[in-house]
Amino acid sequence: MPIPIKTSPGSPFPLGCTKSPDAINFALFAAHATTVMLGLFKPGANTPDHTIPLTRTGDYWHIALSPLPEDMLYGYQCDDNNVWLLDPYAKIIDASPLWDHPTTTPLLASLKDIPAFDWEGITYPNIAKENLIVYEMHVRGFTIHPSSQTAAPGGSYAAMIEKIPYLTKLGINAVEFMPIYEFDENNSHGIDPVTKEKLPNYWGYDPISYFAPKRNYGANHSVGGALTEFKTLVKALHKNGIEIILDVVYNHTGKSSLQGIDKNTYYMIDAAGHYRDFTGCGHTISANQAPVQDLILASLRYWVEECHVDGFRFDLASTLTRANDGRPLDPSPLIVAIKRDPILSQRKLIAEAWDAVGLYQLGCFPKWGPWSEWNGRYRDILRRFIKGSNDKTGLFANALFGSEFLYHNDTPLASINFITAHDGFCLRDLVTYQSKHNWPNGEMNRDGCNHNDNWNCGVEGLTKDPHIIELREKQMRNFWLALLLSQGIPMLLMGDEYGHTRHGNNNPYVQDNELNWFLWYELEENGHIFDFVQQLIAFRKKHPELHQAHFLASDSIDWHGHTPYQPDWSPTSRFVAFSTKGPKPLYIAFNAHFLTAEVELPSNCPWQTVVNTQYGWDQL
Repeated sequence: MPIPIKTSPGSPFPLGCTKSPDAINFALFAAHATTVMLGLFKPGANTPDHTIPLTRTGDYWHIALSPLPEDMLYGYQCDDNNVWLLDPYAKIIDASPLWDHPTTTPLLASLKDIPAFDWEGITYPNIAKENLIVYEMHVRGFTIHPSSQTAAPGGSYAAMIEKIPYLTKLGINAVEFMPIYEFDENNSHGIDPVTKEKLPNYWGYDPISYFAPKRNYGANHSVGGALTEFKTLVKALHKNGIEIILDVVYNHTGKSSLQGIDKNTYYMIDAAGHYRDFTGCGHTISANQAPVQDLILASLRYWVEECHVDGFRFDLASTLTRANDGRPLDPSPLIVAIKRDPILSQRKLIAEAWDAVGLYQLGCFPKWGPWSEWNGRYRDILRRFIKGSNDKTGLFANALFGSEFLYHNDTPLASINFITAHDGFCLRDLVTYQSKHNWPNGEMNRDGCNHNDNWNCGVEGLTKDPHIIELREKQMRNFWLALLLSQGIPMLLMGDEYGHTRHGNNNPYVQDNELNWFLWYELEENGHIFDFVQQLIAFRKKHPELHQAHFLASDSIDWHGHTPYQPDWSPTSRFVAFSTKGPKPLYIAFNAHFLTAEVELPSNCPWQTVVNTQYGWDQL
């Protein structure tokens, strides 16, 4: 028999579900709704025990109830559409839409309190930006393969804790997690062309909640368990001096409750009533409408204050600078609000400074606040120079020293330097494939980028030719050396440090298999690659002149050509060399020509070879 419930109008603020000693207040923004109902459910139920109409104040709907048992769930229904909708401010969700475990029950929020957590006095490492070594990774993919041999279930937050010693051994001090917000693994249209089975949403760039960590990444799926387990991971990372950066997706959603609550406020809608699309995924969020801005800021603060994350990487951040009609704003209200926020402005903020329809704002975000950017120009320049393109020496030199041509009013720390990322070819494939091979994604190889500045070294795909294998490994060493000797903040892609291959798939967003999984057995087989990367990271850390917080002036470096102090910046030159000044100078040279270069070293000191990428992995 349903319990009797006392009601009162409650308050429109704060939004979400808020408990007090006397009652529970529910508040929802829904400007275009004509009625809003609150549904109270027992766990596992398809229909509510109670439906209660909310009171309207302006564009806000609210009700206060007492008493309510903690194990109940709740959702909203707007305008009698017979769909129960998740509270956008929900912190704990009762069930995840898991791959191969479809649920017929509504996605609902729990009334449980956030579990108490003991941080044991461990707090943010606050690593200086110039000292960061960032590792982009997928939580599930890092430990799901059986060769990970973790005591905790593979693919979980708990299993990752067991691998922290590996990260510290490599030299990583910041992990950048691909999305861990709750997302619908079944939200994918791809069909496997071989098995004819539906493909999963593996990467997770279709959020259905901006607050709840994904339950499927928990070792157990208990209500609230994933949040506690995630915090335990954060605490363990911080204890080992590793920061955690979340890849956040505020530019669009998948199938979200926001569409049923108030699509005209939360999304960019054109005059015909259709969703605008600036992301290539549809359902572009209207981030600069005040209620949406409030939701995003609340989400960011929650992850910092409640979960102690150290920063954020904003997916397709340029969409966050658009007005409701799509016009770019300079800057946008959301970007201004983040800069003014006393909590968020102190965290690491990283922008992917473009969107899917041509708004390319690289170099803009640092002038709008304490931002760094994924430097796509750095990636492109280094790929083109190292594969031997002409007319790239000057740009390559500039990229090595922090891309001053982009960030001349800022510092090299505005630049997140990367050769590879989750999106695009991994490093092994960059030197192994000339064309993308995305057929397993079920999109007729039409998805993924067609312009990758890659070179297969003469043969398409894997080969047993020792000369091709040697050339590819040398090219990988060249990329590693350039990345880890560049001014700015280096970012590594999970698996590149042992030469992982995705077999030419440059967009494996639906591949929950060995294309995306970290293969620990291959790490053992390719330990020479790991050793090279590990020692390069250690070398970088020992030489502060390689990671400065300011651009280096002429009194800090000398440029050279084949002859000292005579650099060649001509269009056909493929040679760049420089030396640092000081008591222990470094001489660094890159020859991207297919011919061997004879080089005369400066005579100001006795030189000793540290590494030569022409040879094996044991030169450091």
